[in-house]
Amino acid sequence: MNAPLTDEQVKNVVQGPGDVEWRYEMRRECQEILPNLLLGPFVASKSLETLRSLRITHIVCIRDAKEAFSVRPRFPESFTYLTLDVEDNEEQNLIRLFPTAKQFIDQAIAQGGRVLVHCNGGISLSPAFVVMFVMQHYQLSWEDALHMVQNRRYCISPNGGFLTQLKEYEAIYRASQAVASSSYPNVNRTIARRKREDEDDEDGTDRYDDRKRALVDNSDHDDALSSTSTYDPDSMDVS
Repeated sequence: MNAPLTDEQVKNVVQGPGDVEWRYEMRRECQEILPNLLLGPFVASKSLETLRSLRITHIVCIRDAKEAFSVRPRFPESFTYLTLDVEDNEEQNLIRLFPTAKQFIDQAIAQGGRVLVHCNGGISLSPAFVVMFVMQHYQLSWEDALHMVQNRRYCISPNGGFLTQLKEYEAIYRASQAVASSSYPNVNRTIARRKREDEDDEDGTDRYDDRKRALVDNSDHDDALSSTSTYDPDSMDVS
């Protein structure tokens, strides 16, 4: 889990590069949102030359089930794909599907790969997934995460249902973080307590022996004192 960003870092991350002039035709291209994580439309995934020039290794293909005949993995022999069949409407549950996508992206990047996430137009469906990923990656609010992605791919516009789920996901991931943070110190305390108990177990015999020896020594000393101060009947003999 990444450390939370400072207010200044959040501002810089959300604003993104200021030297990019958005052009309409750029909606047909893909843009890098995070290092090694790109977002774009299906058309960008149809060009093997483009994918290779971008050094893409993994592709998340998110499509409406009705589009399966056209929006599909085109180069399975060249790239590792994750295909998610969803519906691009406000009732579609994205939160349920997101963990699968996140795990795929995390593993790909951890292995040194570069991931393209796309849907048909790269406007609503796939951006919603990328916003959720960015939100958790940088521990941002849903609004900051949305603005961050928009500042790199200006044309995104998740539908109203997806926006509601982005708000819900912020609450979900923050609650998970709170649970993880609160349980971590307890683990440390438990480990420390067990360590002390183990040390006590290791030293217990020695300390017991020390106490035992002390008792023996004291009793021996008391016996010696008793033997020197024992009543001598001859000393009282006046006959």
